Amino acid sequence: MKNVISAVCVKCGHEIEAKPDITTCPKCGGIMDIKYDYNYIKNTVTKADMADRRENSMWRYQEFLPIEGNSKSPKLRVGWSPFYEAKQLAEVIGVKELYIKDDGINPTASLKDRASAMAVVKAEEAGRDTIACSSTGNAASSLAGNAAAAGFKTYIFVPSRAPKGKVSQLMIFGATVVSVDGSYEDTFRLSAEAIDRWGWYNRNAAINPYLMEGKKTVALEIAEQLNWKMTDYVAVSVGDGCTIAGVWKGFKDLYAAGFIDRLPRLLSVQAEGCCPLNKAIAEGKDWEPMEENTIADSIAVGVPRNADKALNAIRESNGVVVNVSDEEILSAMKLVGRTCGVFSEPAGATGSAGIKKAVDLGLIPHDASIVAISSGNGLKDTVNAIKAAGEPILLPPDMGALLDAFKKIGGPQ
Repeated sequence: MKNVISAVCVKCGHEIEAKPDITTCPKCGGIMDIKYDYNYIKNTVTKADMADRRENSMWRYQEFLPIEGNSKSPKLRVGWSPFYEAKQLAEVIGVKELYIKDDGINPTASLKDRASAMAVVKAEEAGRDTIACSSTGNAASSLAGNAAAAGFKTYIFVPSRAPKGKVSQLMIFGATVVSVDGSYEDTFRLSAEAIDRWGWYNRNAAINPYLMEGKKTVALEIAEQLNWKMTDYVAVSVGDGCTIAGVWKGFKDLYAAGFIDRLPRLLSVQAEGCCPLNKAIAEGKDWEPMEENTIADSIAVGVPRNADKALNAIRESNGVVVNVSDEEILSAMKLVGRTCGVFSEPAGATGSAGIKKAVDLGLIPHDASIVAISSGNGLKDTVNAIKAAGEPILLPPDMGALLDAFKKIGGPQ
């Protein structure tokens, strides 16, 4: 990998060779970060080169990714997701410019396909045939789908509260699924023990630094889709911290390579019922574990495993933190759907909910430009979608009954 220098510990700064199966720092146990040769990248690719590429997936950014030259791209098309200017939503919320990055259209319907696609490539480079992880749902389904397409076996550990829609994906993709009667922390601990015991390739984001490199491609796409002119803010729903850290890494990589001339501020949005990272920022203290009490299961992580990288990202970007209630999340699901035509699961709409609240609280000015990342499709969690939107009209096949129903809701007569 001519573009990669090493892997660096975010805690102690220890550097090691960036082999495909590296995990945490051998010196202190900290999370590793991939270090790039930006001069090499500058001399290898330009914005004009990028514009000419026909590879409409995350792999169009190969110079910014830690992959071997002979590695094969996975079979599923991950990335290059739609990017919409949301004028109606911007007007309702009260900001100058607002864009929606819809990552719910990825193969298994979430942003986490980006991390899993990278895990499949690195597992093949490492010579493994089995990949495993723990997940609240989306990471699990993304791994199962991407691994199935590439011919890998998967063992996946999920908390028993994981939505049935996500668990059904795992089963369809042929994963061996272990539903753990406990919290996400309990689930993570059991998966870590199993991975150590059987030597599977580890897709857990807190252990494997390459997963953040996959996730950062959403930031690379946002920048290119904005024609390299960055917005003031980028809103990210936050759970274990890997996504917001990846988004920040992507923007920093582009800035260091001269592709963008300024960095956006991050808006870190967590659910009120599970917000250990935002709480740490707001109070200026170390983070502390919290209960996992929110409908947004994808970000319900009481013990965030990427806390160091996430907190660094928020602080380095001079970021803003805001917590939203489940009711505000449900309201945002409906608002985004009705103004943008984008169907987001609860965690996917959390970023938009956070933008509205941050503007209402005066944390973001009305003349700001913002990107909201919708990280997962609403079909992942139809129970909460119905809570947000309400039930359909139920009536017998009779015009009189239809007219009565329309009269109650102000419909045609």
